[in-house]
Amino acid sequence: MKTDKLTLLPPGHPLSGKVSPPGSKSITNRALLLAGLSKGTSRLTGALKSDDTRYMADALRAMGVSIDEPDATTFVVTGTGRLTAPSAPLFLGNAGTATRFLTAAVASVDGTVTVDGDEHMRKRPIGPLVTALQSLGIDAEAPTGCPPVTIRGHGHFGSGRVEIDAGLSSQYVSALLMAAPLAPADAEPVTVALTGPEIGARGYVDLTLDAMRAFGARVEQLDQATWRVEPTGYHAADFHIEPDASAATYLWGAEVLTKGSIDIGTPATQFTQPDAKAYEVIAAFPDMPEVIDGSQMQDAIPTIAVLAAFNNRPVRFVGISNLRVKECDRIRAVSTGLNNIREGLAREEGDDLVVNADPALSGQTLPADIDTFADHRIAMSFALAGLKINGITILDPGCVAKTYPSYWDALASLGVRYQESNG
Repeated sequence: MKTDKLTLLPPGHPLSGKVSPPGSKSITNRALLLAGLSKGTSRLTGALKSDDTRYMADALRAMGVSIDEPDATTFVVTGTGRLTAPSAPLFLGNAGTATRFLTAAVASVDGTVTVDGDEHMRKRPIGPLVTALQSLGIDAEAPTGCPPVTIRGHGHFGSGRVEIDAGLSSQYVSALLMAAPLAPADAEPVTVALTGPEIGARGYVDLTLDAMRAFGARVEQLDQATWRVEPTGYHAADFHIEPDASAATYLWGAEVLTKGSIDIGTPATQFTQPDAKAYEVIAAFPDMPEVIDGSQMQDAIPTIAVLAAFNNRPVRFVGISNLRVKECDRIRAVSTGLNNIREGLAREEGDDLVVNADPALSGQTLPADIDTFADHRIAMSFALAGLKINGITILDPGCVAKTYPSYWDALASLGVRYQESNG
């Protein structure tokens, strides 16, 4: 979308229809990497085509992987079982999954690789992962504790035990796990161990393990904080990717907010992604609980927080400190956006977010420009406010291309109208 601003016009009626969310970003980027590390040709179906997955695919192409795209939801990936050094730094925009996963995987390259991103990615921490790689004897450095990261590889991953502080992101754990089968074939298994019990969104590690096994990895969970991975490498596989649960939350939210009926084609109970846990909370609207723990459904919290503005009682969100180091500080972004709609609608208490619900907001005219901070989830979440309040304007609406390029078209197909403007 080329427009600078998008003002939503409240539909004034229940939203009904059928919308198919795009494929899961989290699973697509895992499958792309594992297929790229495999020997042979893999066919990935139901995949997401967006900025984040394009960055991953282009990085793999730069390291010798052949990737064809025969249609809008398929990648055909052919690899040799190893990556080669790229001729230039890998630029990954603000794609956290691609950046963290590749930082570990490129340690298997024979040569020097620099993993870099845009100005936002250069503020997102990666120090714990770099420290873990160094403990395996891998030459890696990130002077600022954020990208760019430079890795000087020797043609294989490390071996032995590696400990990781996963308090900031489960992606550090997933990165190490997916790279672990690339250890030398005659080496001991890699043991990945958490340094503490805290781990952001543990369910995403389960997604990683399922994908690894689909591509031939042998990994055993020894306990809640330890995994052992055999140095097997990967083999090609055909792999189907389920719809994106985080994207589904906006449609679930639109459905309950307008008392509509939106068929997304997949029952909530069939999702394996952690954010699908949000369905039960959203389904309780307008009587969502007074305290919501967002630790295991982090990407769904902006959606639920905007819904909370229309809830029958205030909502406190806890367990969400990791939202401060996402594409932007999402706690601050949501609080700022809600207070732009009406001062006092939200407040931050430490890393908690309190939304002071007011069902009477529906139908009011409250002109507000919503700064998305170039964050797709802020844009998509605040679109929900525009379904009930006149005057909600989303700035930089094109940022949804990161994970859901057709989002505005999807809402339009349900009857939502917009006014576009520039400058």
